[in-house]
Amino acid sequence: MRLVTFDKGGRPAPGIRREGRVVDLTALIPDLARDWSTLFAEDNLERLRELADGVAWSDTIPLDGLTLLPPIPVPPKILCVGLNYRAHAAETGAKIPETPIFFSRYASSLTGHGQPMVRPAASEQFDYEGELVAVIGRTAKHVPPERALDHVVGYSIFNEGSVRDYQKAGKQWTLGKNADASGPFGPHIVTADELPTGASGLHLETHIDGERMQEGRTDDLIFNVAHLVSKASEVMTLEPGTIFVTGTPPGVGLAREPQRWLRAGETVSVTIEGIGTLSNPVVDESR
Repeated sequence: MRLVTFDKGGRPAPGIRREGRVVDLTALIPDLARDWSTLFAEDNLERLRELADGVAWSDTIPLDGLTLLPPIPVPPKILCVGLNYRAHAAETGAKIPETPIFFSRYASSLTGHGQPMVRPAASEQFDYEGELVAVIGRTAKHVPPERALDHVVGYSIFNEGSVRDYQKAGKQWTLGKNADASGPFGPHIVTADELPTGASGLHLETHIDGERMQEGRTDDLIFNVAHLVSKASEVMTLEPGTIFVTGTPPGVGLAREPQRWLRAGETVSVTIEGIGTLSNPVVDESR
């Protein structure tokens, strides 16, 4: 099942995608919660699946006519992981981490599929990072690794636009990872039952205007999804709708010779096997 959030009259609306069309769940249940985080917490997923299965094709909405928002526009937590692919750690000259390197993003940094990915005016060093996203569907706290995937409802795609000079200016990465509308997320969430366990072994590629820049597989993750969820749950509550941005494979602009920064007018696409493609045009921030 593919879960989307789209703009409906200026408000987010949850939907279930069927190929090139979408079932508008708010048309079926007008008082339905407008965010998947709440719907996951209410354990409504199977009921909504059954309702959507009963909707006639003629009553669905063409996907092409919708403005897609991030599948979870305001996640309760956005937990990102640095240097989590062996090949990416190697290209940066970094040692393999002994424990996950977590850092946070904020909802203001998110943008949806097809929407502009904004290059901040403060920097020329705007980079791309195609990544797998794991989405929490059940509250997790003190969860052992062998049970961690029971709390993951599905997977999505992220392009973690990074402002490298700000990221590298100090010992923390917050400013370099949180430029407004710098982090595309989407186009949908694919439920875990449709993918290999832990989304392992999936092929990932990032392209700029059709030129392949990154390539890797999710079995190159140093710390897999179960480990990340379990580790974070040791010290914090992971509410439904929390997302893990799990790291990027090799080929980022920072590690290239010469370095390759994103420019306005380019289109960046991240494709993950079994999930789909997240694509966004790059624009300059207006002042």
